[in-house]
Amino acid sequence: MKRMGMIFRAKANKALDRAEDPRETLDYSYQKQLELLQKVRRGVADVATSRKRLELQLNQLQSQSSKLEDQGRKALALGREDLAREALSRRAALQQQVTDLETQHATLQGEEEKLTLAAQRLQAKVDAFRTKKETIKATYTAAQAQTRIGEAFSGISEEMGDVGLAIQRAEDKTAQLQARAGAIDELLASGVLDDQSGMHKDDIQAELDRLSGGTDVELELQRMKAELAGGTSGEKQAIEGGSEQPQTQQQPQDTPRFDKQ
Repeated sequence: MKRMGMIFRAKANKALDRAEDPRETLDYSYQKQLELLQKVRRGVADVATSRKRLELQLNQLQSQSSKLEDQGRKALALGREDLAREALSRRAALQQQVTDLETQHATLQGEEEKLTLAAQRLQAKVDAFRTKKETIKATYTAAQAQTRIGEAFSGISEEMGDVGLAIQRAEDKTAQLQARAGAIDELLASGVLDDQSGMHKDDIQAELDRLSGGTDVELELQRMKAELAGGTSGEKQAIEGGSEQPQTQQQPQDTPRFDKQ
């Protein structure tokens, strides 16, 4: 089970590493930093809102304290010492609340300053990370392009490897067809294979046809010369036949030889 678990984790790690794109990871990290910065800014806004609420309460309490002080003075001027004492007592209670609110206000103001400083520092880090992120992404993209170009030139990439195999297969098939066509031509020329269409002839038949064609041309040439010279039809037959005229000339020589006997 441990071995199977290790193999599974190794396979999963390899698959994740293959699927991981550093540019997407950087963008995701930058997005998380922006979300954190937004939370810090929202915290600063909340603290500032609480501080402003305390300031409003302090202003109200201080106004009431001043009002009670004036009322105590007026009551004392009128000889109402009891009213003056009550007004001063209420003013003392308000002063205690004012003191407590001032302490809380000072605490909130300190927290606000800390959060504001933290937000500024985080903003600077986010800006620096964004610049570095874009630089890394540009460098990675350039390196990836250079790698692909190098693989394409060297022929070790998958795409170029498939193209190279396709070209090799096409060249092999072309060479095979050329060799087969040459072999068939040689067999037809030697007479081993018969040409069913009657168009192809062996070497001997081709030579005979060539000689026959040459004889026909010579005879046609002699006939044309005879016509141009104004020869008779008997001369044409002598030219075309070649052997009829000598036989005709021998018959008159033999006839007188029989008459003398």
